[in-house]
Amino acid sequence: MKKKDAGGGKGGLLRLDKYLADMGLGSRSQIREGARKGKIRVDGAVETNPERKIDPQAAEVTWDGQPVAYVSQEYYMLNKPQGVVSATEDKLHRTAVDLIADRRRKDLFPVGRLDIDTEGLLLITNDGDLAHRLLSPKKHVDKTYYAEVEGRLPEDAAERFRAGIILKDGTETMPAVLRMEDGLSSWDEGGPNGRRSRNKGGSDGMLPQDGKDSRSLFSQDEGGHEPRQAVLLTIREGKFHQVKRMFEALGCKVTYLKRISMGNLRLDETLRPGQYRPLTEQEIEMLKKQSRSGRL
Repeated sequence: MKKKDAGGGKGGLLRLDKYLADMGLGSRSQIREGARKGKIRVDGAVETNPERKIDPQAAEVTWDGQPVAYVSQEYYMLNKPQGVVSATEDKLHRTAVDLIADRRRKDLFPVGRLDIDTEGLLLITNDGDLAHRLLSPKKHVDKTYYAEVEGRLPEDAAERFRAGIILKDGTETMPAVLRMEDGLSSWDEGGPNGRRSRNKGGSDGMLPQDGKDSRSLFSQDEGGHEPRQAVLLTIREGKFHQVKRMFEALGCKVTYLKRISMGNLRLDETLRPGQYRPLTEQEIEMLKKQSRSGRL
């Protein structure tokens, strides 16, 4: 069976201008101009025809004397900081993709979105098929958040989340799992992430599905303001401002929000806000396998 041709030719060949454009060397017109100026070499020889088809896995390509290795797909784990938008470009704010300084492809995008004031795990890739499966509610991919909530949650909060919260505009959410953390002190302010989970709920950090550990633990400042509590919430969809709106429906306000996992992919605790790393081959295969099989 022949490989799919990414550039219109046969046998897995790729047009030279697409090869270089994919690797962020410029637009097709800029690549053509570079070819006219003799900036491109293939296997050591100057190549002036940008439409030439090459084997991206075998050809040695240089641009202006610098080697250009072809990468078809990239996967990065980012600990998104506050103040950064989950987008590929934005006129007002820095984007999540802007933070990936080592990226080699120009077509990377964030899988899903985190609000500008939300921190935590964000997958950056150009794998559209994987992104679609991870974001589809039908695949039941769990997304777990740590939140600090102001206000007193009702005693039956866990049961109401399991039944599905009806938002103030009448939208009904899918069932979710709420668990109270052991007070705000269970997140270490001195850790590398600012608020690092100690995973007191178990060694693997997964949430109980029966909601039994749903006691209400509060902290209150000396001024007697509204009580705050730390919670973990697992949802399987991603409506606009969903986590904040779910708590608002119960009369509470989210004051801090951080995503800590997507499926079985957990945020690397060594990553400070704004830092990232490539996913390991094991993590990539795990996400692909689990997203294809459905429930994680």
